[in-house]
Amino acid sequence: MTAQMIDAYGRSINYLRLSVTDRCNFRCAYCMAEDTTVLPRSSVLSLEELSRVCQVFVDKGVKRIRITGGEPLVRKGLMAFIANLGRRIGSNGGLDELTLTTNGSLLSKYAGDLFASGVRRVNISLDTLDPAKFRNVSRWGELRHVKGGIAEALAVGLKVKLNTVVQKGVNEAEIPEMIRWAHAQGIDLTLIELMPLGDNLAEVAARRLSLANYSATLRKQFTFEPISYKTGGPARYVRVQETGGRLGMVAAVSQCFCNSCNRVRLSCSGTLYPCLGHEGGVDMRPALRSSEGNHRLVAIIDQAIQRKQKSHDFNAADPLVRSVVGRAMNVTGG
Repeated sequence: MTAQMIDAYGRSINYLRLSVTDRCNFRCAYCMAEDTTVLPRSSVLSLEELSRVCQVFVDKGVKRIRITGGEPLVRKGLMAFIANLGRRIGSNGGLDELTLTTNGSLLSKYAGDLFASGVRRVNISLDTLDPAKFRNVSRWGELRHVKGGIAEALAVGLKVKLNTVVQKGVNEAEIPEMIRWAHAQGIDLTLIELMPLGDNLAEVAARRLSLANYSATLRKQFTFEPISYKTGGPARYVRVQETGGRLGMVAAVSQCFCNSCNRVRLSCSGTLYPCLGHEGGVDMRPALRSSEGNHRLVAIIDQAIQRKQKSHDFNAADPLVRSVVGRAMNVTGG
């Protein structure tokens, strides 16, 4: 197999974001509708199929795998799957890092198992510290469960990063408090710009804040020091002088980071998406279920890498004009 995946623009693809389910115990508005119809189980890749795909990607040069969903921790049997992947961390197995994105509500139960399986870092989605607002934003969630999960993750030795989607009229005024709260616990916080995904683009346009502009508001309270810290993802980090902590920003619309994109996404149903901001996915499921060998899988991956776009089409001036990606975030995987 090819030791390294290089797309048509010379970018090395070494990061796989792997969705293991489209199901979630929350219903955050920017991710999925409250009445979402989830995939039938027959359409979702088995954990054995996901393991096989991961091995092919590692053989093709992937060094980092992030487990996503939906909410990955609702998937039955996931801990055995993660433990199997964790054995591949190190020079002999090919993986440098295995991480997880979660809403945090089930971490109190699973944090210890994750650490024992080789996971050392988790990303937790958290958009507010107000319990009532949290219930409204997540629709089904309870803030106390997430806070308990964060505490348990830290207690077992996991490094925690919080991901906060900044939304106009929802949590923009609360961000300074969240920065101080996270940094006081030694937790990095990353602010994420609302992206035009799914079928509710009018609502997205009404609530989207440009992080390029919002950072100027934050600078009225904080001093940002440029740093070279990277995690392998798209966030650009600064150190906040007043707290000593790190603050990341993912400004997909207002500050395109596509030139350095190193990742592809595999949905739980087996569709490989070279870009979050384009519809052009390649279905790997038929090849997985009709062939014992991996040659067809390798060919599909090679095809997808060469189809990877130079850039997404998110439009900073008006997200209603372009980038109508109809699939919701839970379909693609975080």
